[in-house]
Amino acid sequence: MPELHATASRIAANVERVLVGKPEVVRIALVTLLAEGHLLVEDVPGVGKTSLAKALARSIDCSVSRIQFTPDLLPSDITGVSIFNRQNSEFEFRPGPVFANIVVGDEINRASPKTQSALLECMEEHQVTVDGRSYTLDSPFMVIATQNPVEMEGTYALPEAQRDRFTARVSIGYPDPQAELAMVDEHAGHDPMADLKPVSDAERVRQLVATVREVHLSPEIRRYTVELVSATRRLPELRLGASPRSTLHLVRAARAQAALSGREFVVPDDVHAVAVPVLAHRLVLTAEAQAARRSPADLVRGLVQRVPVPQGPGNSQGQSQQWHAGLRGAR
Repeated sequence: MPELHATASRIAANVERVLVGKPEVVRIALVTLLAEGHLLVEDVPGVGKTSLAKALARSIDCSVSRIQFTPDLLPSDITGVSIFNRQNSEFEFRPGPVFANIVVGDEINRASPKTQSALLECMEEHQVTVDGRSYTLDSPFMVIATQNPVEMEGTYALPEAQRDRFTARVSIGYPDPQAELAMVDEHAGHDPMADLKPVSDAERVRQLVATVREVHLSPEIRRYTVELVSATRRLPELRLGASPRSTLHLVRAARAQAALSGREFVVPDDVHAVAVPVLAHRLVLTAEAQAARRSPADLVRGLVQRVPVPQGPGNSQGQSQQWHAGLRGAR
């Protein structure tokens, strides 16, 4: 666990050299990486969506590819294609850019639904099927997609099935004046991305992911996550609640959040920290809720306050030692 915390801190510091003043956004990106998930970065132009994705990819010494999504992009441009070789009279598979550890998809909502669906199998099953043959993707595998929710001309909104594949969604937002001034001082003369060097590698990330899988999840926390996700399906403001897949993603993200905090066990605060990024983008509001300007993030925050927190040691940060001792006794 100390090694995980040290490596994650180096990666976060490296990314924050490019994305100034957004430590929480960087933390969610690391949580998603360690939870073996995929990240959707959604915000207005010019706030650093692509920079976040590229900085995280460059901080890990592993294979990286970038896909610029456009309306004329084809599914084979992503997954790869079989080409006939005249010399041996056989078809040879030419892998597409999805065959990388970190895949950066820029402006994913500019591609057609047919092309967007090419990522479904990749993101869920970590494999690609072309001409009846399946090809396994290397581990770790993470898709970081960006999209602009403001300029909707010529775009195709991600369907619910595609959004549900993303473990978390973040919005970077505008920096505060101090952070923007620091960005002007540091970035005006040179590109910080050019000076970014890897601080970890694929093998180390695989070890960290294996460590996160071993983070203890008590039966009380498991029931709490199920109750929290189930509560979204009963909200009158929603016509589509969170799926069972989101429960698994919430548990994995909570484990990663606990590991980044230096703990070998999950407490309710870990679930609260990742609830909005993991659940909000999966919820579909009713027309009445949209007219009332309700947001999925506000609904999730309301559920976090209303759903009873499991009783026991560790419900607050001050009791984490007692909670840890109780968990060791239960083991």
